[in-house]
Amino acid sequence: MDLGNALNSIFNFENYGELLVLVQNSIWAGAVLGLLGGLMGTFVMKRDLAFAVHGISELSFAGAAFALLIGADIILGSLAGSITAALVLGVMGVRARDKNSIIGVIMPFGLGLGILFLSLYEGRAANKFGLLTGQIVSVGTVQLQVLAGVAVVVMLALVAIWRPLTFASVDPDVATARGVPVRALAIGFMVLLGISVALSIQIVGALLVLALLITPAAAALRVTSSPRLVVILSVVFAMTATVGGILLALGGRLPISPYVTTLSFLIYVACRVIGGIRTKRGINGRVLRNSPVPAA
Repeated sequence: MDLGNALNSIFNFENYGELLVLVQNSIWAGAVLGLLGGLMGTFVMKRDLAFAVHGISELSFAGAAFALLIGADIILGSLAGSITAALVLGVMGVRARDKNSIIGVIMPFGLGLGILFLSLYEGRAANKFGLLTGQIVSVGTVQLQVLAGVAVVVMLALVAIWRPLTFASVDPDVATARGVPVRALAIGFMVLLGISVALSIQIVGALLVLALLITPAAAALRVTSSPRLVVILSVVFAMTATVGGILLALGGRLPISPYVTTLSFLIYVACRVIGGIRTKRGINGRVLRNSPVPAA
């Protein structure tokens, strides 16, 4: 394949308007998932659960693959796998060392199960590939309503526990001493995270779900230390990556995930550069202020 054919596979906007009409529900679904991912991602970073997201996604992939094998609803299978992994991590992984070791055990087990189920599946190859890397699907009105409804429930639950969860995330020892139910909050948040992972898989796939739940929040933390602004920027970055990725993917023959992850990565790089420049200017400013003034 020469360079021209490669670029044509990535960017080809012929009949773009007609395609855009067909995937309006998918665009709305991407916006909903971007909003959810941006909100959840802030706590994922605060609680240092980036590795856990990957572990949950592997069992979510296994659940989706099993549902595909038996002809059941893929989203329900993905939810079952995610919530199972989240409960295991929330109940057993109390200490950081325990949690990391449990995730290390769950990840290859879930990936192995998923590959086994996909190997036994005799249907379309595109269905297999879509579970791993995501795809633009024709999201029906009912599917969009279910997705939005579940996402709203998750976000309302997150808002309800926002303050105590923030306290428990920043200083769990003091929160425990103050009577905050740290363990219950940890389990509850892991369940919400599991649901978020399962919903995100249908857009970016099981292998690249980190682009929605990790990268936008990590980018926001590079440019601001304000808790409120971090949440706002994380949501904006996640929605930009998902909706922008879907719009770009319409003009190519590639799966949606490369576009979403590339946009998310570029946003992170830009924020890291901006944060580095601001940090350097701050250090130089302090040096100038603290430097001795020569006597007249």
